[in-house]
Amino acid sequence: MKKIFSTAVIASAVLASCGAVQSIVQNTFPYTTNVLVSTGVPADKEVSSTSTATNVQTWFGGNNNAQIKDVRISDAKISVASPAGGTLSALKSVKIYISSDGTSERLVASRSNISTTSASLNLDLNNETGFLDSVVKSSGVTVRTVYELKNQTSSDMNLKVALNFSSVPVR
Repeated sequence: MKKIFSTAVIASAVLASCGAVQSIVQNTFPYTTNVLVSTGVPADKEVSSTSTATNVQTWFGGNNNAQIKDVRISDAKISVASPAGGTLSALKSVKIYISSDGTSERLVASRSNISTTSASLNLDLNNETGFLDSVVKSSGVTVRTVYELKNQTSSDMNLKVALNFSSVPVR
């Protein structure tokens, strides 16, 4: 009985340490941008805002030889940056696309039928996007935010889009 217990304890310790090592070597890198929703934006019409992902470029610099692989979107969130106390209640839907020089645009996150009075919202990740290695390792990484309003806003609203990507090192 003592041997079985000892073996179980050792096996648990080994498995726990493997998970700790994996979390140490797994990389997570952020991307954030702001999207301005002007008072003149009509309701029930998709509007697009594009930004260059300069902080992703800082991580990789368009380096196709970056020693990472299996890059995927791990988290996507949208929140009201201003006005203070603002909510996302005017939003009907939002979609986030990513692309780069030489790659096609890929949907990474979205949310439709938004019904919240909160100031932030986690987006649904597109699991069908697959790995984004070729996109983030290329130069000119671009993020396009497409949103639709339920009704016009009474004042300009600044939205913050925060994406987190995860990767593992090439071995």
